[in-house]
Amino acid sequence: MTEQQNLIIRPLDGQHDKAAFSCGTQSLDHYIQKQASQDERRRISRVFIASTELKPDKIVGYYTLSTLSIELNHLPPEQAKKLPRHPVPAALLGRLAVSKEAQGTGVGKMLLVDAIKRTLAISSEIAIYSLVVDAIDENAQKFYEKYGFTRLNTQSNRLCLTLQNI
Repeated sequence: MTEQQNLIIRPLDGQHDKAAFSCGTQSLDHYIQKQASQDERRRISRVFIASTELKPDKIVGYYTLSTLSIELNHLPPEQAKKLPRHPVPAALLGRLAVSKEAQGTGVGKMLLVDAIKRTLAISSEIAIYSLVVDAIDENAQKFYEKYGFTRLNTQSNRLCLTLQNI
């Protein structure tokens, strides 16, 4: 992909060619092709699509956002001791995928930055303590850790970045 500077990130709509998307991970391909529109309609998650100005219907990458609560015992002890004794609100970056042809071009980083910006924007309206991600594999975990995400105590693939640290 050479038009990275012309990347557009917007909500999923009926114009996007979901069937043609392939990132090389079957569960992520299946999600955008078969499940994403249903999750949108049911208000389970919001799906944001990256495409280019030249090909606005072609999906270059995508991510999902939804909400969750984090139990205090899942947070690192140094964070948990500073918080009230009840679950804290968070945003969940449930999936992030980049098409095979766009991998290695910075699209993943741009999608992550967009997710962080959206989370920060909504945090001025509703309380959000952190952005949580589910790393699909070790490479994804390293990607998120490079941007300051740290593992939660209970699940090795679940990481978080407090909004205060952004």
